[in-house]
Amino acid sequence: MHAIKELLGPDNATAIGRLEALGEPEFPIELPSDLALALHDLAVPHEDIDALLALAPTTPELRWLMQRCAYSLIARMGEVEQPPAFPILPESAGLIHRYFYVYVFVGVLPHVREFHRQRGIPDEVSRSTLRDLGRNMAVYRQRHGIGGLEVVPWLTRHFRGALYDLGRLQFERTRLGTRTGNAVRAAGLPYGPGDPSLGAHIPEFSGPLHPRACDAAFARAGEFFAQYFPEERYAVATCNSWLLDEQLAEYLPDNSNIIQFQRRFQSAYRPEDADADAMLFVFGRPDAPLDQLPRETRLQRAIIDHQKAGRHWHGGTGWLEL
Repeated sequence: MHAIKELLGPDNATAIGRLEALGEPEFPIELPSDLALALHDLAVPHEDIDALLALAPTTPELRWLMQRCAYSLIARMGEVEQPPAFPILPESAGLIHRYFYVYVFVGVLPHVREFHRQRGIPDEVSRSTLRDLGRNMAVYRQRHGIGGLEVVPWLTRHFRGALYDLGRLQFERTRLGTRTGNAVRAAGLPYGPGDPSLGAHIPEFSGPLHPRACDAAFARAGEFFAQYFPEERYAVATCNSWLLDEQLAEYLPDNSNIIQFQRRFQSAYRPEDADADAMLFVFGRPDAPLDQLPRETRLQRAIIDHQKAGRHWHGGTGWLEL
């Protein structure tokens, strides 16, 4: 244990302690003999395959960390609650610090696939859901110009059976928070904080947010969760996104896909400043000087001009009845 603590440093002491407390995994957790095949199946970009094959963990401390992190997800398979945070590998660990959690998710892969099979979830839904790993690696390369993965807490939802790709949107098994739950209850519905809800998410690289595609995704979600999670009743969906900022209506036409998506939801509350989110998802650069950004689309111009005027984006949290 001394070697892993020395590798990760004192800032990770709490996370390491949680992994130690799990004890030894009750079953073998290994990378597949054909790692390249597994990576291709997860839509990992071809540019990253060679590096991942070369960097696969072989030292005792990295193997221990990979197996314990994977075990922490497997032990919570099917749970709604988000698991505790994983340790953060420092840059001093070398190139693997950008790739390490890809191996963790590959280690979990056969277990989440088995969870899907036991539930009867169609193979195409299982595969498209887990391929979000590759999508987010493509996003990383687009934003940074190098290979890696940085949305590890987000992907733990996919790999413990909490989130599913159902067309243009993804839906997460979750629970109503305090503010959103109170807003739903105030509207007269018999639901409130802590009750089951579906979190709607908008994946990148999936085409326009067309109303018909969203209609189909919401309809499919209602059927999907009723069939494969019948013990959980999902009557409400929520969305927390910079795309729900009502200020966008000042810049975009009424028939734009974004404005039509906003109007599906009733507002629950207005989050805090979300300038960084708007910059990240529109330009891939949350802290870039505004004068250096492209102004090719109406949305790009809106994000830039709004902030140049000294105003801020806040995003929004909304809900709808399924």
